[in-house]
Amino acid sequence: MKNKKINKKLEMSAMNRKLIQALAETICKKVEHFNKTETECLIRKYNVLLGEQVDPGRAAHGLERGRFRGILHNIFGMTDDMIMDGVFRTFDKDNDSFISVEEWIEGLSVFLRGTLDEKIKYCFQVYDLNGDKFIAREEMFHMLKNSLIRQPTEEDPDEGIKDLVDITFKKMDYDHDGRLSFEDFERAVREENLLLEAFGTCLPDSASTEKFEQLVFQEQLE
Repeated sequence: MKNKKINKKLEMSAMNRKLIQALAETICKKVEHFNKTETECLIRKYNVLLGEQVDPGRAAHGLERGRFRGILHNIFGMTDDMIMDGVFRTFDKDNDSFISVEEWIEGLSVFLRGTLDEKIKYCFQVYDLNGDKFIAREEMFHMLKNSLIRQPTEEDPDEGIKDLVDITFKKMDYDHDGRLSFEDFERAVREENLLLEAFGTCLPDSASTEKFEQLVFQEQLE
């Protein structure tokens, strides 16, 4: 009886491995920056995260917002709620409030290893809070107010933020229409790369990227 159970587990394990390999084969054709082995590791990590979040009796449709934000906070050190929601929204391409395994890997491809072109598109999407393809003054104000650490002062802190918004618009709003289009944002970042994360940190630094990749890809060595 015991041997039958062991054999059953081995069969299940082999089947899962084949399913993961087949899924990795499909997904890695769609992403630029992960090979098949890395894609398999990311699928396994996704499955672990999915298993950890499931409530008894509740089906898992994908990685939900709270669990994903936990990863952004615990591994990548993000603390800004508005930015973390923007990152989730950017990963969640079909807007169903869950991150599928494909969305997870495609999102991480840009998040961890994206080219400048890919990161410009990604950051703009994160900062476009209402998804209308523009960054309005109000959106910029809320993001800057949220992300800047303000010291106690006698002056109205909102006035300082408004001044910063005005300065930023003068630098980035090339067509002077009172809002930032993708073309405005792209041009500004290409002229000054430091403007890529002008409205809040939404990309990982090299140390947290290395930490995450070691955590996930060490499976290759085991």
